[in-house]
Amino acid sequence: QVQLVESGGALVQAGDSLRLSCAASGGSGRTFSTYTMAWFRQALGKEREFVAAISWSPRYADSVKGRFTISRDNAKKTVYLQMNSLKPEDTAVYRCAANTRGSTVGPYDYWGQGTQVTVSS
Repeated sequence: QVQLVESGGALVQAGDSLRLSCAASGGSGRTFSTYTMAWFRQALGKEREFVAAISWSPRYADSVKGRFTISRDNAKKTVYLQMNSLKPEDTAVYRCAANTRGSTVGPYDYWGQGTQVTVSS
């Protein structure tokens, strides 16, 4: 079982940039590079929505395409979400997720607790 811990959330202004990190540990010896990693977000009162995922190549939600970039450092067992040109509607709890299926579509089996991103106008 892999454990995921997010960090990097903050209160920022519209137009600012922020980078989230998700560090993985455990996994019973499974190589981190074999995990498909993703970011989801959930705003207050709304359903959770997909943001970005990366396996062999990245996939993005239309709402963040061109502004957000997902990347991974397999040596550090960490996945990142670089968020540029932030908008108030990006305000949400951002959660990291992982699966071992090799598919960015999911489903995802492992989840972090989340980190809060608040974008003020």
